[in-house]
This record gives sequence, C-alpha cells and structure tokens, in this order.
Amino acid sequence: MKVTAVATQGGYGSCNWVTSYLLMFSDSGMNWKQYRQEESIWRFPGNTNADSVVRHSLQLSFETRFLRFLPLAWNPQGRIGMRVEVYGCAYSSEVVRFDGISSLLYTFNQKSTSPTKEVISLKFKSRKSDGILFHRQGQNGKSFTLELAQGKLVLSLNSGEANVPSLDARAGLSLGSLLDDQHWHSLLLELHSTHGSLTVDKHTRLFQAQPGSSYLDHDYKISFGGILGHGKLSTFPHKNFDGCFENLFYNGVDITYLTKEHKSQILLVGNVSFSCSQPQTVPVTFLSSRSYLALPHTTEEDTVSITFQFRTWNRAGLLLTSQLPHRSGALVLFLDDGKLKLSLSPHGLPAKTIIAGDGLNDGQWHSVSLAAKGNHMSMKVDSNAASATHTLPRWMGPSDSYYFGGCPENISGCGSSLGGFQGCLRLISIGDKAVDPISVQQGALGSFSDLQIDSCGIIDRCLPSYCEHGGKCFQSWATFSCDCTHTGYMGATCHSSLYERSCEALKYLGEDSSGLYYIDTDGSGPLGPALVYCNMTGTVWTSLQHNGSHLVRVKGLQGDRPQPVLFKYSTSMDQLQAIVSHADHCHQKLAFHCKKPRLSEHHGGTPLSWWARRTIETHMYWGGSLPDAQKCTCGLEGNCVDSRYHCNCDADQNERTSDTVVLSHKEHLPVTQVVMTDTNRPHYETAYSLGPLLCRGDNSFWNSASFNTEISYLHFPTFHGELSADLSFFFKTTASSGVLVENLGITDFIRLELRAPAEIVFSFDVGNGPCEVIVQSPTPLNDNRWHRVKAERNVKEATLQVDQLPQKTQLAPADGPVRLQLSSQLFVGGTADRQRGFLGCIRSLQLNGVALDLEGRATVTPGVEPGCAGHCSSYGHLCHNGGRCREKHAGIECDCASSAYDGPFCSQEISAYFETGSSVIYNFQECDNNTFSNSSSSLADLSHEELTLTREIATLSFRTTGVPSLLLYVSSFFEEHLAVVLTPHGSLQVKYKLDRHKEPDVLDFDFKNLADGQLHHLKIDRAASVVSVEVDQYARKQAILSSGAEFSAVRCLVLGATSELPGADTDTQLAATHGFTGCLSAVSFGGITPLKAALRPGGAAGVTILGSVIAATSCMEGARPGAPAWELTPSLIRGTGSGSSNEEKPLVNADTKDSAAIRSTIAVVVFILVCLAAIAVHIYRQRWLYHKNKDDTEKAGAEAETSLKSELTVHNIVSEN
Repeated sequence: MKVTAVATQGGYGSCNWVTSYLLMFSDSGMNWKQYRQEESIWRFPGNTNADSVVRHSLQLSFETRFLRFLPLAWNPQGRIGMRVEVYGCAYSSEVVRFDGISSLLYTFNQKSTSPTKEVISLKFKSRKSDGILFHRQGQNGKSFTLELAQGKLVLSLNSGEANVPSLDARAGLSLGSLLDDQHWHSLLLELHSTHGSLTVDKHTRLFQAQPGSSYLDHDYKISFGGILGHGKLSTFPHKNFDGCFENLFYNGVDITYLTKEHKSQILLVGNVSFSCSQPQTVPVTFLSSRSYLALPHTTEEDTVSITFQFRTWNRAGLLLTSQLPHRSGALVLFLDDGKLKLSLSPHGLPAKTIIAGDGLNDGQWHSVSLAAKGNHMSMKVDSNAASATHTLPRWMGPSDSYYFGGCPENISGCGSSLGGFQGCLRLISIGDKAVDPISVQQGALGSFSDLQIDSCGIIDRCLPSYCEHGGKCFQSWATFSCDCTHTGYMGATCHSSLYERSCEALKYLGEDSSGLYYIDTDGSGPLGPALVYCNMTGTVWTSLQHNGSHLVRVKGLQGDRPQPVLFKYSTSMDQLQAIVSHADHCHQKLAFHCKKPRLSEHHGGTPLSWWARRTIETHMYWGGSLPDAQKCTCGLEGNCVDSRYHCNCDADQNERTSDTVVLSHKEHLPVTQVVMTDTNRPHYETAYSLGPLLCRGDNSFWNSASFNTEISYLHFPTFHGELSADLSFFFKTTASSGVLVENLGITDFIRLELRAPAEIVFSFDVGNGPCEVIVQSPTPLNDNRWHRVKAERNVKEATLQVDQLPQKTQLAPADGPVRLQLSSQLFVGGTADRQRGFLGCIRSLQLNGVALDLEGRATVTPGVEPGCAGHCSSYGHLCHNGGRCREKHAGIECDCASSAYDGPFCSQEISAYFETGSSVIYNFQECDNNTFSNSSSSLADLSHEELTLTREIATLSFRTTGVPSLLLYVSSFFEEHLAVVLTPHGSLQVKYKLDRHKEPDVLDFDFKNLADGQLHHLKIDRAASVVSVEVDQYARKQAILSSGAEFSAVRCLVLGATSELPGADTDTQLAATHGFTGCLSAVSFGGITPLKAALRPGGAAGVTILGSVIAATSCMEGARPGAPAWELTPSLIRGTGSGSSNEEKPLVNADTKDSAAIRSTIAVVVFILVCLAAIAVHIYRQRWLYHKNKDDTEKAGAEAETSLKSELTVHNIVSEN
C-alpha cells in the first residue's frame, strides 16, 4: 500500500505510552529502511497520555508491504504501550525481473510520427552496483544510455552530432547515490528537443543540448536491462542490469504489459520473469564507535577463514579483533587512511602487517577475505584487488571469538586507538558457515551492542550537497564538511563571501590604496566575486576594463555587412549588471578620430553608426545621460567645429577632427560593440577607443532608515532561507534594547535583537527547539556609533559576529529538521506585536545577498524616516594625521587641508627628494590667513606683523647621509628662529632662539648617527617656554627654554639650503650652506604644510622652490620614484621665483596623435622600471651587508650614501624622461 499518514495512541486504561518513535519500512520483511524527512532520520513525537490520538501526515509518502514502529522514549512511570493506525491507499504494480543476463528490446512502428517529447518512468531496485537500465538508439546517431555505476545513475547523451560516447568516459551527468541498497527508487527521464531532466527519488538534474542539435528522433529502438541492437553497440562492454523494474512506462506505453502479452514490438533475450524474488541479504549497521558484534569460532579445524562485505564513509576504524589462544598475541583488522590493514602481533615477536586496497571509504560495498593455515596468512580485498600474503614464523591456531567493530569493555587487550567501525557489514562467514544476523538478534548466536540488524543505515550526506558556490563535499559516517578553497566563499557550507560588496565598502573598512580588489556585489548570492580596479583617490571609482582599450581603426565595409567590434569585459555580464545597478553613477568614454565618416547622420532613414549595450540592444545617441540627447560632447557644450552639427565628425570635413562621447545613462551600459558604416567614402580615416566602465557609489551601502518610536517598523516580503540564511547590517542606537530583525513561521522563527546594551542575540528555531547565539561586547553597543552585525544559519551551524569581536558559533544537531520555514512578513526595527521595538538607525540590510530598500519603504511608513545622519562618530577615526571628518549624506570625507598627508584618509605622505642646494621657502606674510588652522598652532586670523606664537607643533620625517644638514628653519622679523640641524657627526640638534639678545637653547640627540640613510621621524611640541622633542617615537627630551616663551613676528619657513640666517650661530650657518640632500616627508608647522603647498596643484602662492625638488610616493627605502599615488608618472619641480613651479603632465594624459611616440614612451617607462628594479636589488644587498658588518660604521655610511645618491640620480632620470 501507499502510506500517507500514521497515528498512535497509548495502551488502553494504562500508564503506558510512547513519547517518540521512528518509522521503518520494508518490501520483504527484511532489510528495513528508516523513514527520512528533510534529509534526516525523522523522529516522530508520540503521545502524552494513554487516550489521545496523535496523527502525523507524511511529507513524503512511500509504498511498502511491511511497516515497523521503533519506540525511542516512553512514559517513565509506565512501559511501552502503543495502538497504531496506518493511513494510505491501495497501490498496484507490474514488476519485471532481470537476472543480469536478460534484457528486452522495444521497437516502435516506423510510420509513427516523432513525439514532441519522450518520457520514461519506472521504479527499480537492485543489490548490484553496476548495470544498464536502458539504452535508445536512433537512425541519425541520436542515443541515450542510463546505467547504474557504483551505485549512481549515469546518463550519457548523444544528440547526433558525434559518435556515441563511451560510458567509460562518464561523459554524461550522474545523479543519486547508494542505489544498490535493495530498496525501490523512482526514476523519471524527460527529453525534449533541446533540453531534458532526470529525476531520481526527489532529486532532479536539468541538461541542455548543444546549439543546433536535438535529442528527439522519429525512428528508434529502446532496450531495457541491457543493450540490444545492431553493429558495435551490441558488443558494448558493460554489465546488464540485475534487479527489478516496477511500473515501466515509455511515453505512456506500459512496457511490462506488452512483455507479458508477448507483443510483437517486444524482443526478449534471456530469462525475464514477472516477480521480484531476489535473494535477500541481512545487513548489520554499526551505529557508533562502541558498537560490536561478537561471534564464536564454530569449526574444529585448525584454520581461519573469514569473509564479509563492508561499506563506510570513515577513513579509519576497527573492523575485526581476535585474541590468539593462550593470550599469545592478537589479530587486528582495521581501516587506516582508506586502506585495509591486517596486523598480527605474536607475543614476544615483532608485529606483522599486511596492507591491501585503497580508497575503501567510498561508501561502496567491498568484500574481504581472510585465510590462515599453517604458517601462511593471506588477505584479499574485492575480486579485482591484489591479494596480500605473509608467511608467519609459527601458527598458534584460531581464536575462540571474533569481535567485529569494537569490543566489549570487559575484554582486556582488545581495541584500537582508531576507534570502532561505523558502517555496514553483510554476508559474514566464519569457516564455511554463513552467519545469520537474525539468530544474533534473537540471542541464539554470539552477542552484540549498539547494532541495527536488518538494515544498512548508511546515508550519503553529500547528496544533495549543501556545499555552495562550488565547494567540495567530504563526509564521514556522522557528518560532512565543505572544502571552500579557491571558491571565494567561507563558512561551514561555503555560503558567505570572503569579499566586500563594493569598492565603497572597502574604503570604509580602511582600505585607502588604489589597486585591484575582488568584490562580490550580491554577497552570498549566485554571482561570483569579480576582480575590479578600485581608485581610492578622493571619490571612490570602480573601473572595469575590457579587451579593446587600444585605438581601433575602422575598416571599410565588406559588401553591405558592417564589421562590428566586440568588447569583452574581464567580468561576466551578470556581474557587470549587478555592479551598474548598485552604483549611483556610471559612465563610459568613447573617443573618435575621424576624417569624412559621419556619426549621427542618417542615410535613407538608416543610422550610419550605432553602439550596443549589454543586452545587444542598439542605441544611436552619442552623449549624456539621456538617450534622446543625440549630441556628442561638443554638441552638449556648444563648441563643435560646425555649429550646424552636434558632432565634429558629422561636419564631413577633409581635415582630421575628433569627438569625445561620454555615455552616462547607466541602464544602457556597458558598451559591448560599436558599428560604423560610413567608411566607403574616398580618403576616409576612422578610429576610436573605448574607455573602461567607471562607476562610483554604492546605493545599498548607505541605504538606511531611522526608527523614531518603539511601535514603528518596516515590513518586507517573507524571507526565504530554508537551508542557508545570512543577514548583515549596520545599526546605531542609544537605546538599551530592541528587536532589529524578525520573521516568524508557524513554529519556526528567526530573530536578531539587542537584548542588553552590550549583548546581541541571534535566535531561531527550525523544529529542534529555540537556539540562541550570543555575542557579549566588552564595551556598550548603544554608543550612537555604527556597529556591524553578520549572522548566518545553515544546516551545520549558526554564527554571529559583531564588529571585529570573535565570531560565536552554535553547532546544529546531527539529525533532525534542517529547513527554516517562515510564513509571516519580515519585520525590520520591530515585531508583529509592536513590542520591544528598536530606536535608532539601521543601514545596509542584506539578506542572502539581496539588499533591502530601507529608504524607499521608510518614505511611506509612519514613525520611520529615510536616511540617518552622523557618520563621523563612527568613521571619523579613518581620517588620520590631523585630517578632519566632514559629514556627507552618504558617508564621510576627510579634509586633509591642515594635514601633511593626502589621500582619502589623509594617510598618504607627501614626500620629496632634495638635491644639493635645493630648497622650499614658505613665506607667511604672502599667504592668505585662511590657510592657517585655528588649532593649537594659532596661526589663523593673524597678520604677519602680529604673527606671534605661544605654541606650535612641528613634525617631519627625513632620510639622508649628508652632514652637516639643515632640515628645517623658521625665522622671524626679529631675528628669532627655530632650527633643526644635523651636526657633522650625524647627531640631531633642535635650536630655539626666542630672544635676539640671548643665546639659543639647544636640545641635542647624540644617541646615534641619524645621517645613516634610514628614515627617521621628528616631532617638536612647544607650549610657551616648555618644549618636548621626540625622535623615532622612543628618544624623548623636554626642556625649559631660557630664551623666551613667544615666537614673535614669524616670517618664513625654509626646507633645505638658505643664506638668510640673521642671528644664527656659526654651526647653523654652516649647515644652511650645505642645505639638505635626501628625502623629506610629512612636514608640518602648526597648520602649515609646506611640501603640500609646493607639490600639489593650486598650492599657496607664497611658496618658492629653488633647485630641484622631486616628488616621491614615500621616503621609505625602496619606494618607487615619482609622484604621489594620485599621479600616474613622476614630476620634476624646478623654480627660481616666488610661486613658480613647472610640473610635467602625466604621459597617459598627453594628447598625442603619433602611435610611434606612444610606443617610445612605453619603452622609456619600461627601461626606467628595469633600472629601478636593479637599483632596488642593489639597495637591498647594501642594506644586508650593512647589517652583517654593522661594526664597520664608516663602510656602512658610505654604502647608505651611495644608495641614496643612486635614488636621487634615478629620480632625475625619471623626471627628465
């Protein structure tokens, strides 16, 4: 019958009832199978009293002849008592039996028309792991073959485009596992012309035919149980099927009925019967490492002969143990790393080990044969495996007992560090006598513990595989694991992405370096990570390159067919679409160079040129964000060469001209092809280049809502995360508690809440009872700062992470419900009962990779406002080195105006190499007062006559080998000054002279030679007469100045050489004459940053550059020469007058029409890079020699000086080129 429901009741008028039970079924009364639901052994809740009826409708009905109720727990005040009822319906079946030799062939009438689809349905069962189920061959070479191979179904398809593939190649798809378990399995194959599906039990695989081919054929034969036909297919070297088919139908035709009636369409080969009377085997399941089966040696012969079959997923485990007579040793058979090992340990003699087989933990049945007679022992694994033999020094005879699996606890000397066997055994024989497990179960033979007799409980935990995104599934008897290597994902099931969703998100994690990054726009969704270029300079831009960034020269038409140029991007079109849709703005630049050919003019109503978007939809407009603009950039700006046209190329002139087109309607991007047809005119020249797709912003990262009342919430459609659910968002609040996200089902639920000021709780129920994962923060989370929450629940575990705190994990039960079944709406910021609502802001909420539009829903929800202000409180720490955080609607920006650093987070130092005699002079009196800050330096709002300082902070970093040197000199109109000097011995002196009539105060740092070619850092902090100086963050000195407490009438600041030193001592004047040769960086004096003013475009007007000052990315040894990161090539800055500077433009921005010049430039750059690499290697070797021979200081100083001079020389070469 077909069982659809079961019901239980306790014993009548008693205290006996069962509280939980398992359900098992069998077709033969032997070899039972456990009922499973949600991929787990299903534990049915029973009764709570003797009278009430508890009924369970089965989610998966099944057909069976025998049903077994297995009580697990019962009333502790009573005993087991059950009254049961089974619900279902009659089930009819027609069975055909194949014996491994027989088969049948069904031939269609050749006049029949070709069907629109082919459908084969049946049930099958077998105890053999290999065999052909059916094969179809058509006249046009079209065929398909379905076979059982190692317990899996393998479908090989041929749509007629090639010869029938060898099944040995496993060219088709596979489905199912452990199908040789002697239980019925349902099968459905559907073939359409270009696609099909294969379903085994409840698992389905879809497949597609090659373009231009079809699976259907109007004339064909189909054979079942084997391959019958003509030609070489009849000798196909694969086994026939050994087992039974039930209810076999082909396109609605009952094949079993035709066979029984001996219809002419059926050809039988061999013995085909119509009853399923297969020999039954009784398997035994070893449920745990404590399971064992003890069997006696029943023969009187002085030999050992043991055979059995086993299957398992475990790589190691004890299979058989036997004590030799008179405690003279032990015989142990065990699995180790998938190999079978037999160890014989005679007392007083070295152990002997035999090894056979490999990869035996594959879940397949493997046969084992052990034999010992006299002094010879052998072991064989499987019929095709090589046997292993070993000659023993003497034979002590057989043991009295054999222990399969583990051992009883009271048996001394038995066991193994590997643990007991977990798996199935069958067909056990000792001597020539087969062991009957039913006799063992009834107590008539041997003994056992923790066994399941009459059933093999092995399951394939990797079918279906819960490993997502291409993760590889590995399993043992009790669990499975996923290998996420090279997938780009992490977690127990490879569900969560390793990467952030956008360049914008990377920026706010503190990434401030431009470069290539992986981003995953849909998080845990189906799209994989994409490699993009993130430009972190200022506004973050995402750049996506294609394969046609070079100049494309357009050829003439070949006949009437245009020759489009296709552009292929480094990421898939689905990834591109996701990046574009999440961006605030995208654009792509097209540059045309033309003579004669026209862009936007139409010829006879047909456009002369067009471009196509990602969906191959063509567009004829050439600029702006509106598709109807129909203008190039010159037309939009009104400066075309001919005002009658909106594009320069449309002017149809004989001279070369150009057009620049910026396409910014992001729904039409990216450009995938460009077509130009007006190319057959005399003297035409046409070329164009397409730039990368550039996008900025992330409209999901800053999407937020403010919850103003405890009863307000946002609602969204039900969250579907049955097997894997991840939630991530940011929140900030001042409230002590509140529910952040909640979704309910009938009994299942999922919830994230702030339960206490420092506690986040992730709770859920999938049918195993409520489960909680809790993160305790050492600091309060209701501090009105953004905090990030990431929660995930899958079939193996649940995890919760808050900010950078350690992730908390809760493991899922080994068996039980695994599907999260929700039905209510998703509530954000509150609950359905309007209790425990959240007060604060939630931002960037994403569920299983899908971003929710909080702002859009908040605009129509009372008590909730779109957006949330106050980002600097959370992200202000990203602004380094004195940078100021400024609020934006979407994020922050760092104002680096008063910082000696630059970049999006004021972390990119501004550095320069000074050649001998060069200097930078900053004149305070010529600078606008607004340049100065209102900080402790107090330079703002003062005219030069009143520029008197009571406090200043000065910082700089330097690297040099030249002595004496003047690093920094600040002078006044009253002959007061601050001087930072390196003495002839390399010691550092900081000199303050705040009274022209007194001698300067000198702070001397002579702990080491600082002119050693290494980078050193200096900080000076003066408040009135108290000055503190710090060198390299560990050498510190503090002094009380005797020369005064005010720095009056500050005049100018000098870096490097100078000749104007009124009131300076002789040593300072000598150092000023030598100036500074080396690298300076991060120079600031109060709010003044002289290097930034000198090197950055638009710097202060009062800056004078004398000699050669070369911009650099850093003063660190080995840093590349050239300009800072915001430029693409280095620049040489030379000047002779106030405010003068001469910057060479980056080569990539140069307007060149000669491709040879471009190639020459590239060659020069490559040559320079090679030189730099050679110099870097040289520097590294010199540093190594320096550390190796650090006692020889003179030699080390010479080497450091040589390396620094070499760098200066390279900088000059780069700048000149």
